[in-house]
Order: sequence, then structure tokens, then C-alpha cells
Amino acid sequence: MDLRDAATTPIIPGFFPDPTICRVGDEVFVANSSFEYSPGVPLWRSTDLVTWHEAGNALDDDPAFVAGDAAAGGGVYAPTLRHHDGRFWMITTNVSGAPGQLVSSAPAIEGPWGPARVIEGIRGIDPDLAWDDDGTCLGTYSSNDPDVPGIAQVRVDLDRGVVVGAARSVMAGTGLAYPEGPHVFRRGHWWYLLFAEGGTERGHCVSVARGPAASGPFDLCPANPILTRRSTTFPVQNTGHADMVELADGTWAMVYLGVRPRGATPLFHVNGRETFLAGIDWVDDWPVVVPDRYRVPFGESAFTDRFGESRLHPRWISPGAAPGAFATTGDGLELRALDSDNGAPALLSVRARDPYWQFTAVTDARDGAALRVRMDERHWYELRIVQGRALVHAQIGPVAQEFPSDERLSVHGNIELWVGADAATTGGPDDLVFGVRDASGIHEVIRLDGRYLSTEVAGGFVGRVIGLRADGQPVRFAEVRYEPVEAR
Repeated sequence: MDLRDAATTPIIPGFFPDPTICRVGDEVFVANSSFEYSPGVPLWRSTDLVTWHEAGNALDDDPAFVAGDAAAGGGVYAPTLRHHDGRFWMITTNVSGAPGQLVSSAPAIEGPWGPARVIEGIRGIDPDLAWDDDGTCLGTYSSNDPDVPGIAQVRVDLDRGVVVGAARSVMAGTGLAYPEGPHVFRRGHWWYLLFAEGGTERGHCVSVARGPAASGPFDLCPANPILTRRSTTFPVQNTGHADMVELADGTWAMVYLGVRPRGATPLFHVNGRETFLAGIDWVDDWPVVVPDRYRVPFGESAFTDRFGESRLHPRWISPGAAPGAFATTGDGLELRALDSDNGAPALLSVRARDPYWQFTAVTDARDGAALRVRMDERHWYELRIVQGRALVHAQIGPVAQEFPSDERLSVHGNIELWVGADAATTGGPDDLVFGVRDASGIHEVIRLDGRYLSTEVAGGFVGRVIGLRADGQPVRFAEVRYEPVEAR
């Protein structure tokens, strides 16, 4: 097995940011942000911390979160996942539609979850749940209330879905920008407040404080920040937004987000913020991060889906609507066009999870089949089949251009629509190469600079997804394949 250093290889690659972790027995569980994509809040399980299996989504067709209400960069922000009194609990912020803090619980990580309840009275993002010694539940969050600045905390009654009493500030941070992503947990006689600072760009970092109770008061660690890659040439940057867990053997580990930028200055990251792993040592009751403690297996992202089940695999997401609203499976995949309230297409998508990859979709359609690589609604490339010919549309901000193929596709048999992320030829992070394959062979349509589908160009909090849609009439797909590849 090919093992990589955890400091440079994500344990959950692709657009899976803001990781939160908890343990039950010998198993550990992670949840991530999902922003405008539905279903929301992907869930993972593992027995060894380095090999992770998708366990579903906490907000799966939940009426409290409707993807069509969430514009690009909106939707579901950083969650916290905890296990208490025999149940999993998940809390997150929905910044779109009817905004508020959403709380859901389940008896098992696979569910059933929900329906989610909205907790009023928490003015902020990145909520955390912690239970004090007397069973009191405390919600700790990044406040956007000017009267309660910094990291704030308030009592929460989960049974009634309400806050109890007034919120108060518990941490102003170390002086860096945007203290956020707090998590409160106990080790021994100390309670710790872990939080992110510096913004989620190159200055991102992890800091910690401790106090005698879950409500503080908290004193800052003299070694803060305990993790950052700012102002270095390390291949993983933007490291922050962490959470810690005690393992069954008494050791501790930390998950955090990072990005893998490539190309010419200013460097471009395209797969979003990914989940990384580090070990934790304790020195004088302060956590010390050991980024390279673990070894991570590489190359587990490939899949082939022939859509033989009536329910989609949890890897499939959409920015414009719940996938079940426009996708039918069981004997292949049928997609229907669907207008959404947020302007995004009904795009059945998966996250790009590797630096270089190939995505192929098999269809018999000679009109209306479309394959898109998307950052948001202003930054995407799409291969379409239009009246028997292939065409690639590039949307970069307000600028749009089309690249039609002169070749007419064979009228016999299936065709394959494909796109690959390949080595860059112009200083970007990669090139995106679009083409088709029919009975006459493989036809490359266009090679486009990948930098325009990067966070550094598009902005925002998400990474690339690769998706299929129907442009007009319903379209059927027999098979979809994704695999990591070596750059050519």
C-alpha cells in the first residue's frame, strides 16, 4: 500500500472543509461543511483515523435546509459533531433561506437524522456543543453580535430548541483576525477552548486556551498559534479550523483543514479546503501538534457507478436542488432539467478529490447531455452535446465563450463524455481537457486553463465539483467513472 505523510496528504481529500470529530468506542466519526450543496453535512466513519468511509449526510432532504434557497457561498457552514447520552448530535449554521442554527440528532451515524430544529437566539456562525459536569449544554460560537464580540457562549436547551439566558463573550482571540470555529472539550481537570484565527486564507491558524470550567474563564496558551503554515513554502497551506479527539488508547489526535495550492504566483487551489490529520502530545497540560505522526493511504477515490440502486450513493450532491428532485436511478441514471430558486442548475455532482483525475459519463443521447466542472455560477466549464456535435462553454465571471467541435458524432451506440485534470501548460494549477468518445474514436474538444476554476479567482469557500445535467429534455446515463491519474 502506498502510504503518504499526513502532513501533506489529506485523510478526506476534496471539498470537505471545517472538519469536526468525535469517538464512540473504537470508532471515530467526522462531519464537514457543505455550503450550498444538498444533501448537507457529509458524515464519515473510521476505525484507524486514516481510512474513511462515507456514512451519509446529516441533512439529507431535510426541510430545514433547502439547497435551492442557498446562493453560492451560502448554505450550511461549519458543523460540530458530538456523541452524548447514546445519541449523535450535529449543530451547524444555515446562512441562507431561513437562517439560523440547525440541530439534529440520530441514534447511529447513518441515521435516521432529523428533522433538524432551528435554535433561535444564537447570532453567529460555527456553533459548538459541550455538556458541563452537571449536564448543562453550552453552545459556543463565533459571534456577529457587536454587543457580544469574539467567541461567545450561551446555555442551550436541546429538548425545546431554545437558548437559556444571555450570551456572553468568553474569548477575544490572540489579536489575529476572525476568531472562529470554536470547540470546547475536557481533558483531566482542564477545559479547553480550541479555535481558528487569521481568516481561512494563507494566514489561517489554530489557537487554544484553557480554564477550570466549560464556561471559562479561559487563558491563552503561551505557544499560540499551535498550528499554522503561514509565510512558509510548505505544500499544504491555509491550515486551521481544527477539532480534537481522545482515542480509545488514551492518545489524542486532531483534524484540521488545509489546501494544496499549485502553479505560478499566487498559487491556486482548486479542490477546496480538505481534511487533514495530526497527532497531539501534551506538555504541561497544553496540546502540542505533531503533523507527521500518521501515514495516510493514497488512491482510494476511484469509483464506477452504474446506478443500479434506487437510492443514490451519498457522494452525489447538487447546488440547485435535492438530487432526488431531478435524478432517478435503478436502471441507470435519468436526469431532468429543473429550475431552481438560486439560479444554479440541477447538476448531479461529485467533488473532485485528486490533483489529476479523469471523469467519464456514458450516454446514448445525441442532444442535451451536459458535463460541467463548477466552482460557482460565475465560474464553470461545460461540455454539451448539441444536435449531434460537442461544444464546450467557458464561463469566467461576466465573460463567456463557446468552443464548438466541427466533427459530428456517430449515430450508432453509446458515446462517452469526458473531462480530465491534466498537467498545466500555462502556469495555472492544471489544465482541464474536455472531449468525447464515439464509435470512431476519441475526440479532444478543448484544453482550458484551470486557474479560472480556482478559489483564488472565483473566491468563496468551496472547491470544484464535476457534474451531469440535462439541457432540455431528460437524458439517461448508463455509467459514470472517476479515477485519479498521473499528469501527462
